[in-house]
Amino acid sequence: MRIALLSYRSKPHCGGQGVYVRYLSRELAALGHDVEVFSGQPYPELDPGVTLTKVPSLDLYRDDDPFRTPRPGEFRDLVDVLEVATMWTAGFPEPLTFSLRAAKLLRARADEFDVVHDNQCLGYGLLRIAGAGLPLVATIHHPITRDRELDLAQAGTWRRKLTLRRWYGFLRMQARVARRIRTLLTVSESSAEDIRAAFDVDPGSLHTIPLGVDTELFAPPAEARVPGRIVCVASADAPLKGVSTLLGAVAKLRTERTVELVLVSKLAEGGVTERLIEELGIDDIVRTVSGIDDIELAALLGSAEIAAVPSLYEGFSLPAVEAMACGTSLVASRAGAIPEVVGDAGVLVPPGDGEQLAAALAALFDDPADRVRLGAAARQRVLDRYSWAAVAAQTARVYDVAIAAQTGRANN
Repeated sequence: MRIALLSYRSKPHCGGQGVYVRYLSRELAALGHDVEVFSGQPYPELDPGVTLTKVPSLDLYRDDDPFRTPRPGEFRDLVDVLEVATMWTAGFPEPLTFSLRAAKLLRARADEFDVVHDNQCLGYGLLRIAGAGLPLVATIHHPITRDRELDLAQAGTWRRKLTLRRWYGFLRMQARVARRIRTLLTVSESSAEDIRAAFDVDPGSLHTIPLGVDTELFAPPAEARVPGRIVCVASADAPLKGVSTLLGAVAKLRTERTVELVLVSKLAEGGVTERLIEELGIDDIVRTVSGIDDIELAALLGSAEIAAVPSLYEGFSLPAVEAMACGTSLVASRAGAIPEVVGDAGVLVPPGDGEQLAAALAALFDDPADRVRLGAAARQRVLDRYSWAAVAAQTARVYDVAIAAQTGRANN
């Protein structure tokens, strides 16, 4: 098949979207399909054999200059004007503006592709792509309504709540577009239930295919693990990731034992997490890293005695699977899809409960044999369930469903 894979932002090593695009495209190409990735900034890292077509935005949220004001010479068309105007009025424009740019490109090249696969954009432009006669598939990792609910619950002022409601305004669009797409993918049964509830989509349109992991790269370490080290991968400095709960647990642990927490995250300068680390007096045992590649991430996860996933919600949790692949014992929240993903190969605690999280971490530190047992069970669970080759094969079968549905409509 000739596949157009769309991703409105594809950060390579932190956050699920860039990882999904890279490995899915690689394995689809390995199956003999012709894959072209259309992405906005940040662009993905792709393997040989996969084509990247850049769909540049104004890059208003770049790491080194977020919420920037573009120079007049940067504006190319009305979509650029819409992008800036939405940002200036506290909205998040990228899902809509990327979809409009991608639609323009794909409508002009409609005869070059057999299927279009959108990765969590769900912008109105997708309906233009479908209108051009192209079979359309969309992945919804989880409904961002969950992020909105948690952010609003922790907003301290009415002004902050008003700003957040405006920021998440794109969700109305995503719900409308999702209901118009006949073939949807998601990554867990938990996410499928949440998508049906949040977006009111046809249950028959949803297909569940879990994410995968590179089990050769993410593998048990050859060297000894660092005593007392906990690693947590949090793709965003946001309430959803539950980092504040973990920090409280680590502060309690450090009164009883020697521990170190490595956070794989880019923290907002002067933000809630930075302030909490200082308030708890644990800045000497908490280290943050960001911008690392997969090799460095695998080595870091493999160096830890325990990996922690304290999220208040996850539609899948790729960091949990990557840690499990490294044979690292896991303590995670009983939230969203995490129990479905982890099974009995990790220790699960109530989300947001710092006392129980601290107790679970302490119990594992005190029981090396249990850490080894859980790590081995976690590795085996990943080998049995979460390979990218299997993900790609299942996804290709869903493409066939979408193509057949489109052909049937055309024949009718």
